[in-house]
Amino acid sequence: MQNTVPSPADRDDPDQTMPAAAPDTALALVGQAMTRMRLLIGRRFIGRIALKRMETGLELSDIDAIGVIKRIGGHAEATVGAIAEQMRIDPSRGSRIVADLVRQGLLERAASQEDGRRSLVRITDTGRGVLDQIEAIKQETIREATDGWTEKEIETFARLYMRFTQGLEAQFDRFEQDEA
Repeated sequence: MQNTVPSPADRDDPDQTMPAAAPDTALALVGQAMTRMRLLIGRRFIGRIALKRMETGLELSDIDAIGVIKRIGGHAEATVGAIAEQMRIDPSRGSRIVADLVRQGLLERAASQEDGRRSLVRITDTGRGVLDQIEAIKQETIREATDGWTEKEIETFARLYMRFTQGLEAQFDRFEQDEA
């Protein structure tokens, strides 16, 4: 049985296939898919869907800030400065976003155990509920995108996608070290 991969011309019809591509051609297809994925991510597709379904009045930057706190909170203290740095925004904008989320009850401020002069930011139970809703919508979106895939195809894709992402992260780390 001959292996097949979707043709870029047939991307809207996943059942259309072409003979297995040579490695360079297959890598070109990965590059094309990465470009399309980057455009979807840039358009904030899943975040926009989540905000529309949740009808909370939140903005994309709000869920970004909460997400950053969730990611860095497990291994470092989440400060407004750290949040702004991770979001690649000006610290004053980060401060306004955090202040708004504190007013809405999604975040709370606390004193640092390491340095009482520093103010930390933590997610409240209400904020965790928002994150849970967003995660559920993300999972639903992924389920819809993989509708018709076998369990084995989903498992294989998940394993390979994680491996690919780890490879890119390693390259990025090396790049940043070379830049320093």
